[in-house]
Amino acid sequence: MAASIVFCSNFAFNPVRTQAQISLKSGKLVRGCMKYEQAVVENPRVTEVKHKKDSLEICRIVNGMWQTSGGWGKIDENNAVEAMLKYVDAGLTTFDMADIYGPAEDLYGIFINKVRRERPPEMLEKIKGLTKWVPPPVKMTSRYVRESINVSRKRMDVPALDMLQFHWWDYSNTGYLDALKHLTDLKEEGKIKTVALTNFDTERLHIILENGIPIVSNQVQHSIVDMRPQQKMAELCQLTGVKLITYGTVMGGLLSEKFLDTNLSIPFAGPPLNTPSLQKYKRMVDAWGGWGLFQTLLQTLKTVANKHGVSIPTVAVKYVLDQQSVAGSMVGVKLGLAEHINDCNAVFSLTLDDDDVNSIQEVTKKGEDLLRAIGDCGDEYRRA
Repeated sequence: MAASIVFCSNFAFNPVRTQAQISLKSGKLVRGCMKYEQAVVENPRVTEVKHKKDSLEICRIVNGMWQTSGGWGKIDENNAVEAMLKYVDAGLTTFDMADIYGPAEDLYGIFINKVRRERPPEMLEKIKGLTKWVPPPVKMTSRYVRESINVSRKRMDVPALDMLQFHWWDYSNTGYLDALKHLTDLKEEGKIKTVALTNFDTERLHIILENGIPIVSNQVQHSIVDMRPQQKMAELCQLTGVKLITYGTVMGGLLSEKFLDTNLSIPFAGPPLNTPSLQKYKRMVDAWGGWGLFQTLLQTLKTVANKHGVSIPTVAVKYVLDQQSVAGSMVGVKLGLAEHINDCNAVFSLTLDDDDVNSIQEVTKKGEDLLRAIGDCGDEYRRA
């Protein structure tokens, strides 16, 4: 069973190439609009990201492993692997990592071997490891790209990477197109199952798609506070079928009961901002509207959470998952140090009604338009 959905847009970056030339193979244009068949998802836990013959089924809550890179506490290898097993046993089967996240890929390799030994084959088939490649802006030769990807394959101990999410530091250096073409070649060879992006803005995503690169998703910062992906980015995604995987969805923990009714202007009066993610997202709060407005948002989210018998983070994640083109949302895992399994699983049974959404939007519309204030999503790490 499939639902036919029509999306209309006046989106255009390139005056030469038309929207009709950036289309899904299975789609067709209807009076300037993109029409394509979207499968009805019967299991709320999983979704599919795809481009033509490339597809990958992922859990809609993605276990983010940035926390293994340092700054959140010492990670014990054995405890971390056991924690990863707890997540997959609870149905949270997708992990996100990167070549630069400290031992993340190595931990995944140890974990996946333990799964092979101790879990049934059907569980192994459900587990997905999404990694990122964050190279320096050197010349992107086929050999260099191949050797770099082979490092990740070896660390993760897999014959093929489920998803390779590519990051590039300098847009003025168009070597990112060379790298992506080589990654596409590796996909065709069976070394990578799907090619994706991380932290690319809308304009560059448009250019990449024009060059025929089979992108299935783009990972960007997205939360109730940071709604920039729902502007230009989601519009292009609807035209092309590219999906969004979001990070920063609970803002490093700021969107939680822990920070409700706190005053950070008074030294030592509130919880410390003692992790890289808390410090980063506090700056986003400042740009959006300040701590006072953020407290109003937390109070509103708490009211919604109490109504449904869940937590603030659960509401925050569900709100973003309900947004246009969002396939999955990241929740960071402090492996062996803390866990959020119950809050994450509660997302799948939560339905936000119109009253919930309206009450949240009554607050968020008072904040700054971050697209105007700091620019498009996908560009956080390129600004001075």
